[in-house]
Amino acid sequence: MTITRFAPSPTGHIHVGNLRTALMNYLIARKSGGTFILRLDDTDRERSKQEYADGIQRDLDWLGLHWDRIERQSDRLDRYAEAAEGLRQSGRLYEVFETPTELDLKRKKQLNMGKPPVYDRAGLNLSAEDVAKLRAEGREGYWRFLLDQERIEWPDGILGDISIDAASVSDPVLIRADGQVLYTFASSVDDADMGVTHIVRGADHVTNTATQIQIIRALGANPPAFAHHSLLTGAHGEELSKRLGVLAIKDLREAGVAPEALLSLMARLGSSQPVELRMDLDTLADGFELSQFGASPTKFDAEDLWPLTREANQARPFEVVRDRIAALGVPAGLAERFWRVASQNITKLDDLGGWWEIFSQGAEPQIDPEDAEFITEAMKLLPPPPYTDTSWAEFTTAVKDATGRKGKGLFMPLRKALTGQAHGPDMSDVMPLLQVVRARG
Repeated sequence: MTITRFAPSPTGHIHVGNLRTALMNYLIARKSGGTFILRLDDTDRERSKQEYADGIQRDLDWLGLHWDRIERQSDRLDRYAEAAEGLRQSGRLYEVFETPTELDLKRKKQLNMGKPPVYDRAGLNLSAEDVAKLRAEGREGYWRFLLDQERIEWPDGILGDISIDAASVSDPVLIRADGQVLYTFASSVDDADMGVTHIVRGADHVTNTATQIQIIRALGANPPAFAHHSLLTGAHGEELSKRLGVLAIKDLREAGVAPEALLSLMARLGSSQPVELRMDLDTLADGFELSQFGASPTKFDAEDLWPLTREANQARPFEVVRDRIAALGVPAGLAERFWRVASQNITKLDDLGGWWEIFSQGAEPQIDPEDAEFITEAMKLLPPPPYTDTSWAEFTTAVKDATGRKGKGLFMPLRKALTGQAHGPDMSDVMPLLQVVRARG
């Protein structure tokens, strides 16, 4: 069975880059009838917050990315301790004591000598007496994984064949001096224990993948199939900062972006397929292929979400928005007609409120100076509401006969006087919804 996972850290709100990772893993599982795991990587006790964990789940639920099960790394600390002890016993985990300053000096020395700044494995040469002396001096030990210095290779689902020389990579720190298990280790233990078969994540994790492949094998498991998607940039190729609030999923939701619009864009962005609105995840999954994605940085422009949002909202059946329309105060007898008329003239669902305000309270008339006298005469021919499906035709015919105006010179000034808008729904559809007409005086 295919098993994928999305493993965010609940240290902040998820953003579009996180969503790209979550969606790709979700679609792989959905397409194969497999399992999608939401795993909260919450071992950072200081920065992990329940409010962010709740927010991650709320964002995914809004998008329809429903997980088959949820895991929390904070519930698995005993398992990490057990796995770490196993690696110690096998000689793959060793204790080191260098301070950040000492490591920095070592790196600078290596660079000056023209060597790669790779950890020199000095910790392997420490005797029991050396360790005791360092601890007596107040040094705190932390733990590194001993890499096999060989080439680490895998067929990447997006980048193609990858080969990294382990000798060019420092032995990764897996456990801090305070006992906190770091991402590289906890994630490897989880992926091994949970039987994860496929992992898609950002291209910035390629080196992590190389080391995690060795860690997973040292744990006695087979590594998953890996794929690394390109990183997102801004619309002009600039660095896309995750700190920009507009890129947080919660902020896009609150701005009125349709979930289908966001999913449709993110599921095809950076691939050879065109971005087209899909209203359900099954359709998105059917057309999803990792092999169609490229390695080059991918431009993301939030403005691209609005045409898709407009299309998604205009495609919604009345039943989906019934409660929202009722909350606006639209009478039940007019609700379905209101949706049919207003839906084709909105981008965000929140735009419905503006249309109901026009229909229920009347619009501020927009009257050009050259049309003032004409509108005054025309409004004398408009009876008070309620109006019917034929009211607009009857009214404009009467005004035409009385003033001699026709075409755009007749219809546009009347539209602007009645709705305050130069564009909008067909006026024959608008008239039966008008409860108040301010232009009548």
